[in-house]
Amino acid sequence: MKKLSLILVPLTLLFAILLYNGTTYYTDQQYHPTEYFTPVTLDEVAVINRLAKAIKIPTISYDDTARFTPAPFTDFANLLISEYPHIAAVADKQIINGYSLIYKFSGSDNNLKPILFMGHMDVVSVDEITLDKWTHPPFSGVVENDIIYGRGAIDDKSTVMALMEAMELHLSSGQSLKRSIYFAFGHDEEIGGSSGAQVIAKHFEDTDVEFEFVLDEGGVILKPGMMPNITDEVAIIGIAEKGFMNIRMVVDHSGGHSSTPPEHTAAGIIAQAIVKLENAPFPADMSFTNLTFDKIGSYADFAARTVMANQWLTAPIIEHVLLANAKTAASIRTTTAVTMLSGSSKSNVLPTQATAVVNFRTMPNHTIEQVRSYVAEVIADPRVKLEVFMASNASPVSTTDGFGYKLLEHTIREFDKEVLVAPYMVQGGTDSKYFYGVSNAIYRFMRVKVDNDLLAGMHGIDERIPVQDYLKGVQLFHELINKAAISVQ
Repeated sequence: MKKLSLILVPLTLLFAILLYNGTTYYTDQQYHPTEYFTPVTLDEVAVINRLAKAIKIPTISYDDTARFTPAPFTDFANLLISEYPHIAAVADKQIINGYSLIYKFSGSDNNLKPILFMGHMDVVSVDEITLDKWTHPPFSGVVENDIIYGRGAIDDKSTVMALMEAMELHLSSGQSLKRSIYFAFGHDEEIGGSSGAQVIAKHFEDTDVEFEFVLDEGGVILKPGMMPNITDEVAIIGIAEKGFMNIRMVVDHSGGHSSTPPEHTAAGIIAQAIVKLENAPFPADMSFTNLTFDKIGSYADFAARTVMANQWLTAPIIEHVLLANAKTAASIRTTTAVTMLSGSSKSNVLPTQATAVVNFRTMPNHTIEQVRSYVAEVIADPRVKLEVFMASNASPVSTTDGFGYKLLEHTIREFDKEVLVAPYMVQGGTDSKYFYGVSNAIYRFMRVKVDNDLLAGMHGIDERIPVQDYLKGVQLFHELINKAAISVQ
């Protein structure tokens, strides 16, 4: 009996601790408005038609920059002039590096730091072999069953056009601005933004413009079920984004005829290096997952709260579950993706050179040099040369306590009290990564509700946006502009 007590007492104590933490650790951190704003009235048909017109213009960014076609970008800029006359009459407009655009809407109080809203005009290309799989042609802008179809419907012409719609409404109402507002629309975000957003950011730095906060694309509203163990819709606001880098692994060899191969060909050595890398993933980092869950944990089911609140015991289990799914795994570690391979050009010729390209999306605690060193250590083969290219460190992390985040959080909740709000880390890259020289408060969000099917269309087949989501996006931007233009911290 005594031995049984020695077992039962610690187990009972452990169980009590787990239950206590699961019950008390997470408190309601959501903003609860005392009143809700009335969304601005829209001419819905006209608003939808203008987005459809924008989608019809094929502002495509190609990886091969020699394929760049200027005319669509000029046409898009002209569309903005013709469709938004109040903006054309009032804004101080600049064309940056030929095609990117800056709009300045001057406020009356120069003591208030301006705010920057961003978007990008370019879209990814469409694979020819997928054209017959689209419900409607990718640049048709067809509206059917309350859905707007076409490349850029979400990524990211909906942001550009919604901002223009919102500001046009604000100006047409005769309201003045107390705080200056800027728009910046890049033309090459889909290929890194080096000719667009990066040049815009440098322009702001050179002219000593600093922003109270910057808002770009990147966050969305996740439909129920998209956030594990949360049955509510969740608006995720990007407060940081992963870095990215490519490493080209190169092995040179003497080559020769395949009838007399060496023990390991150049391709074989590359293959071994790849296997080593894929078998040695970067360690997990739960910091951003915890940051997100802290904000919404009180709305999770009891089992999830109990597990997350007791990570001193459950961390290995949580990591195992998250790492078992590619999407959640990418949220907690630097990812390793082998994307390109090359060897001999003929089946019976030994390769004189074999290469592989590995793409990494890096967590904030991993620098470019740290990743390169890690790769070299894992491969541990001097025959494999490493060449880093197209590299950018992860962004700094913006505060959730500042004016910009609070303004966005409060406005989202005032628009729809059923939507929870939480910060997160953007796994892809945005143009906003270039703007930390002009603001330390950079956020990423667009008001569109997504599930896995809608997300798949963003760079894939049938990119589209529900009409109501787009209209509500315009209304949210309108309210943000109204508040930002008159708010004083």
